[in-house]
Amino acid sequence: MREVHCDEIIKAVKEIAIKANYELPEDVVYAFQSALEKEESQIGKEVLRQILLNAQAAKEEQMAYCQDTGVAVIFVEIGQDVHIVGGSLIDAINEGIRQAYKEGYLRASMVYDPVFERKNTKDNTPAVIHTFIVPGDRIKIVFAPKGAGSENTSRLAMLKPADGWEGVKKFVLETVKLAGPNACPPLTVGVGIGGNFELCALLSKKALLRKTGERSHDPIARKMEEELIQDINKLGLGPMGFGGTVTAVDVRVELYPCHIASLPVAVNIQCHASRHAEIEL
Repeated sequence: MREVHCDEIIKAVKEIAIKANYELPEDVVYAFQSALEKEESQIGKEVLRQILLNAQAAKEEQMAYCQDTGVAVIFVEIGQDVHIVGGSLIDAINEGIRQAYKEGYLRASMVYDPVFERKNTKDNTPAVIHTFIVPGDRIKIVFAPKGAGSENTSRLAMLKPADGWEGVKKFVLETVKLAGPNACPPLTVGVGIGGNFELCALLSKKALLRKTGERSHDPIARKMEEELIQDINKLGLGPMGFGGTVTAVDVRVELYPCHIASLPVAVNIQCHASRHAEIEL
């Protein structure tokens, strides 16, 4: 049994939380460079140039790429042969977020009591944490800050099995169209299909962690991704909603078996600030 101290987890979370907010992943930057070549609208091209300049400036100056530094979404894979010592995993993760958002000058956006007083917690905690037990003796932590502009345009539907692929596709396209400029395109679109009410939503968010352009290993999901990206870019929303041929830089589909009477579908939209970072302990 391998031991991992909570102090290591705090340090790791702090490190990747700051990095994710300061530096876009290389695959995302490359996707915008490719989009610039494909975009036919002159306004769309200029928007993409500004996005790339912003990404460069944020990395060089080590400051937040976007003012909305998001809900702190954490995915943790814990090896079944790991023993965490020195405190609670959840407390350690939240302490890492607390330190990162204060020392990294990142905006605190979380409010306690979501309905009435809505007082800011002032340190962007608590994080939204998803844990998974996996084989081995390592801990993998992925941090993905999620801004409200894109999150607020995400949707879930419990379709009927008879709706089939056409129903799924209609719902995805409708969701992107309704999002419009509010989600700050060009988008990355995560789609979860199957499971149940809560699992399809989680699948759609996990899909956003895949590298841009990395197609699903499932041939059915891969075909769906290829069809959806073409149809979404025919909507004409374009970069930041000014019109154009690049509304989304990627679509990723995750599938899971479901009940014979259900067809759950979730669409998690990610704005152009497709940020995440990971570390392994």
